[in-house]
Parts: sequence; C-alpha cells; structure tokens
Amino acid sequence: AAPPRGRRCCCSGASALCCKIVKGLLHVAIIGILFCMVVPGFFESTNSSGGIIALESVTYAVIACLYIYNSSDRRERIISRIFLGVVALVIVAAAPSPKGKTAPATVIACCNLVALSVYCIWKICGLVQACRRRRTRAADAEAPLAPVQKEEDAAAAAGCGASTPVLQPTTFHIEDLPRKFSYDDIRAMTGDFGTVVGRGGSGEVFRGLLDDGMAVAVKRITSDKPVGEQDFLREISIVANVHQRSLVRLLGYCLPRGVAGHGQYLVYPFFEHGSLDWWLFGGEERRCLLPWPTRRRIAVDVARALAYLHHECHRQILHLDIKPANILLDGGLRGHVSDFGISMSIAQDMTSVDTRGRGTLGYMAPEIWVSSLSAKSDVYSYGVTLLELVSGRKGFEAGRDSSETPDLFARVVREKAARGELMEVVDAAMADVDEGEVEAVVKVALCCVQHRRDVRPSMLTVVDMLEGRVAVDLPLES
Repeated sequence: AAPPRGRRCCCSGASALCCKIVKGLLHVAIIGILFCMVVPGFFESTNSSGGIIALESVTYAVIACLYIYNSSDRRERIISRIFLGVVALVIVAAAPSPKGKTAPATVIACCNLVALSVYCIWKICGLVQACRRRRTRAADAEAPLAPVQKEEDAAAAAGCGASTPVLQPTTFHIEDLPRKFSYDDIRAMTGDFGTVVGRGGSGEVFRGLLDDGMAVAVKRITSDKPVGEQDFLREISIVANVHQRSLVRLLGYCLPRGVAGHGQYLVYPFFEHGSLDWWLFGGEERRCLLPWPTRRRIAVDVARALAYLHHECHRQILHLDIKPANILLDGGLRGHVSDFGISMSIAQDMTSVDTRGRGTLGYMAPEIWVSSLSAKSDVYSYGVTLLELVSGRKGFEAGRDSSETPDLFARVVREKAARGELMEVVDAAMADVDEGEVEAVVKVALCCVQHRRDVRPSMLTVVDMLEGRVAVDLPLES
C-alpha cells in the first residue's frame, strides 16, 4: 500500500537509496573490468593472436551496450550510436591490414580505450550537472523571509537603534507543495516526450518518471488562447491549497521562459488504471469489471470532490468539464477528479461568472451556451456522468444523429423510471444490482440534469442524497 499523502515512507526511501548505491557500485565495477579487458591488447605485437582480438571485440560490444542502455533520451541515443559507428569504422579500416605495423588487437584496444574514456567523462559530467540541479532545486524550495526592517527603522527614529536586536532572515520549507520544474527537467522525465498517453482539446499528456522512480503524467497545455503567466501562477497557488482525497494532486508545474511554442506543463501522479471512460465505453468485458458497488462508490467519490471544490475551498473552484474521461481510477478503483483548478476559480461570494462557453459537448449545461456559468453547471455535467455510470453507455455522441439532443437520453431514462421500467436502461454487464440503490442514484442524476439551474441541487445536497441523509424523489420534467 502507498504511504499517505504528505508523508514519505522511511523504508521505501532507504530501499531506494540502497538500490542507487548498489547500481552505482555495479556500474563502477563493470567499467573497471572493461579497463582490465582492454589492457592485454596493448601487449600484443603480432597479427595472429585470435584470442586477444576476440577479447577486445567482446569488450567493444559491452562498451556499446553501456552507451546505448545508459542514454537518458533520444538525442543521447542518437549521438551514442553515431560515435560508436565512427569507432567501428576506425577498427574495420585499420585493424585488419596485414601489412600494417600495428597489430589488430592493439588498434581495437586503442579504440576501446578512447570509447571507454569518453564514456567515463560523459557520465562524470552528467553526475556533476545532476548535483547542481539538486542544489538549485533545494535552494528554490526554500522560501526566505526578508528581515523585518520596520521595527529597526522605528527604533532608530526613537533613538534606540543601537540597543535593538537585529532580526536575522529565516528560511523554511513547506512539504507537499507543487514543485517548479525547468523545461529540461520535463524533457528528461518524459524521455523527450516519448510516450503519449492522452490527447485533448487543450493539449497532450505524456507518461514520465521522477528521479525517485515515481510514475507521473505530464500535461502540456497548448490551447489557442494560453493563460497568461500571472494568471497561470495564480491558479497554481490556488490549487496548491486544495487537499481532498478524491482530487488528483498537482505535483508540479513548468512555465518555460524564452522557449517559444512549448506551452505550459502540469505534473500529476500517474494512474495505471486510467480513466473511467476507458472502462465504461471500451466493451462489455471491461464493464463487467465495474460491478454496481464499485460504480456507486465512484459516484460518491466524485460528488464529494465537487462538493469540496464548490463549498469548502477558500476560493470557489468550478471544474467546467466533468466527464468520465476526467475521472481517474486508482488501484482500488476509487474515483479521482482531474483537470480542476486551472479551468476557473471565482470568489466565494460570487454566484456566477459570465464568460465564453467551455466544456465537452454532451456534458455541457444549457446555460453555458449563453455564456453564463455557475457551480450548477458542474452539477449538470455530474448528472450526465451519473446516468452513463448506471447505463454503461454514452448519453450523447456528436454526429451520430442530427435529431438527437444531449438531454434525449435523460428524457428516456425519466420515462422508464416513471413507468417502473428502470432496469431496462441499467447496464446488463452488472450482476447482482441493488434495484433500490440504482433507482435512488438515477433520481439524483435526473435532479442534476434539470434545464433550469435554479432547481438543480447543490453538490452538498447531492452527497447527502447519495448517502441517504436526504430523501430524493423523481423530479418534475423542466
């Protein structure tokens, strides 16, 4: 089991350190052995010693493997292969000459010595740079408090500046805050953006690894109208104060300066089980792995996360794009809401914000089309997601039928529920479904997808409905 958030497991940290030490010692040992294998070639003065030539050839092959498998990104791999190819050409051109004054084994040994020396210099330089980056990150993580000058000035004005003690600056470090990465850090952790795990309207998501081996998802924001630097940093500071178990935690960010066309980056934990839409809309075999208790628990997880964003944050946060694709599942198939906070935050005392429409077709509340947003817009999107969670099918697919509207499926479900035929729309892939619980969840969903936003419940009320503290009835059609 993973350690709780905000707390690092001592055992795992010690194990990671031991692994790094063992790998480092093994690396040094291999290089030492290779140097020993190179030496015999310098003492060979004839052209007929097949054993020494074979030994030097094996040494070259091992050195080539060191170069290729210890390259951190694609650029280093390309350079390594070019260098190894040049060394191989020198060996082929010079070593086999029977008329040469130098034995082939000596030529191969010289080439191996050059390649091995270059490798050692390369790795030592990389180690020095890594140490410098660690020191820089440690310095950035410490926020210095400026010395208090007002007290000194006041004391000096009163004639007692000499007897007033001087306050020294104090440094401190706050754990669990988003970490600022450089563009080179982002490239290194993603392997030069080698593994794409998702694409959306606002950018791409890449899989990466942190220095300690933790898997992360790196989102590159490349929208047509990027957020300004000040607004981006303001949103980061707001998200840094959001702590709820069903919200995906922001690990870090990157705001490249002087690097044109590279957008902005957000770093999140990587969820191996992917998003909810992969399970719901990927075929009956996947849906069978989501029984009713799991789906109901996911519904409650997401409702609690939205209630926290709407009602418990210092600044109210609107998600504006709730859908199965933005709900990630952990190892226990618990739901976690992603992509929040960078969409929009508003003051706690405001009831709505007028702005351009945003979201995903089929999940967008009707009022978004007239650019009027509020927390009730998220409630509508949650209701649509809840219906899809129950039925195991998309409520709306753009372009499938020009006569179909996003609320058509909700209307069909409501009519089935009114006639007592609700189980006809429940996902057949689920076994042992509690009809009473399904009926209650569907009623909550239908309350959420009302056209008039003033009659939709708040997310706090939705949580109470799902957990049985508030009775729910089939709403009137609006």
